[in-house]
Order: sequence, then structure tokens, then C-alpha cells
Amino acid sequence: MLKIYTDTDTDFTPELAREYGYQLISMPYSIDAQTTYPYVDFEKFDAHAFYDTLREGVLPTTSAISKEQYINYFIRDFAAGNEILYVHFSRAMTNTFDAMDQAVNTLKKQYPAARFEEIDTKGITTISYAIVREVGDLVKAGKSLDEILEWARTEVDKFAMYFFADDLKFFRRSGRVSGLAATMGTLIGIRPLIHMSQAGKMESIGTVKGRLNALEALLGKVEELGEDIDKHRICIGHTDAPEIAHTLGQMIQHKFGKQDIVYVDVNPTAGSHCGPNGVGVCFHAKHR
Repeated sequence: MLKIYTDTDTDFTPELAREYGYQLISMPYSIDAQTTYPYVDFEKFDAHAFYDTLREGVLPTTSAISKEQYINYFIRDFAAGNEILYVHFSRAMTNTFDAMDQAVNTLKKQYPAARFEEIDTKGITTISYAIVREVGDLVKAGKSLDEILEWARTEVDKFAMYFFADDLKFFRRSGRVSGLAATMGTLIGIRPLIHMSQAGKMESIGTVKGRLNALEALLGKVEELGEDIDKHRICIGHTDAPEIAHTLGQMIQHKFGKQDIVYVDVNPTAGSHCGPNGVGVCFHAKHR
């Protein structure tokens, strides 16, 4: 039997996980030495309250989970001899998957009848959300594990994600964006444009001045790179900026006609690095 997993860094909620049959792995963040596990330590993510704490100057940190925690997540399906598929956020952005690899190797020795496979979405938050939902659609359609893995070999790199940040102090501290000048944050109104690369990393691709210009730049990327966007969800993620996100959605509808647009609250673990008032768009593309 096929069992599917994802993690909270993909913006999946327990409700959505239940809809598709995913088991949800919680990725933690810490504020003032207090570690919180999303949907374990709280039932519903209050995005506005969380991002308000960041606006007040709080700078959360994030951490990996342990080998033992991964074993606790997976052991039941290994013991049952199931096929296991974990669709997760980018390996290139964390060392947590070193612990996962150790856990899987331990479990494989104990339960050799089980099969464990993974799909690296090469992203985090909204781009991962889009890919996890596409995989869920394939599972619902009755596709086999091998068919899903074959789909992923070409399709993962055909989901593009472009976004802008509103306050660079979060990215500067985490060091998670390559090519990002530390002085940018001191320039009033300047917003960096960032994308998820094919290597699964966040890269700065330029700057724009003003929020409207930033939205126009995102729209331009959809126009430049979009492929079969009417056959796939367009996912707009935001860090407590619903009005800005819906403005971008209206711009996309005006440009391309009616589309299947989904608005996504960026999870608190990823949001700890992005900061509030950021907006991004994920769409099916010719390439990233």
C-alpha cells in the first residue's frame, strides 16, 4: 500500500493533508528559546498574529528534527511493509535530511520489505505546496509510485517560483539567498526579486523600486516563462499580505483570463526567514 508524507515547510495544513491522505511532518521554529512544532503545539496557524510578532522585531530561528523523530514518523509504515513516498522541501536548504537518511537506513535494515522513495520539490513554501498538491492529485487518480516518480523527473523543474521580500533583515540574518547585497535593506522602497533555482536554492535576480513595480515584475515572469498555466493551479503565497496577494491575482486574471488561483499562507518556519509582507507566485513553466 502506498503511504504519502509531506512536511509543514510545504505550507500544507492538517486539513489539506487529510484531503489527500498525507501524513504531515512538523518542522519547528523557535522564539526566545521556546521551540514550536506547527500543528503539534497548535491546531491552526494564526498567520496574522505570527507575522505581527515579526513586525514588532522578533527574529525567530529554525532547526532540524532528529533521526529519532523521523523514525517515529515512519516506523509504522515500514513495519507494515508499505510503499512510502515523502514529498518534501529542498534538500539544498537544510541539513535535516541527513538525519532523515540515517533514520531511513536504520528502518530499512529492520524492515527490508518496505520501500521508501522521496521527491525533492527543490523549493520551500508555495512552490512545494503546488508540487505536493499535484502529486496528491496523481495519487487520487490511482497512479502507481513508479508513475509518480517518473512524472517528478521532468515536472518538478517545470514549476517556477518568483517572489519579493519587504524587509531584508530576515534574509540577511539567515543567509539563505545567494547574490543578495546586505546594503539593499537600507534603500527605502527597494525590493529584491528572488526565485527558486533548479538547484533548490533561493537566488536574488534583481531589484525593483516600489510594491507595484514588484508585482508587475512577478506578472512579467508568469508571462515570460508560463507554460500550460491554464492546466495547473497558480499559487500565490504571502506572509500576511492578503490584499497584495489578491492584487497580484487580479493582475494575472486580467492578463491571462480566468485561472485556477490558490492563495496560500506561508508557513511560520519558512516565514521566519522571509519576514512579513512578502508575496510570491508559483506557476507551471517552461523552466525555473
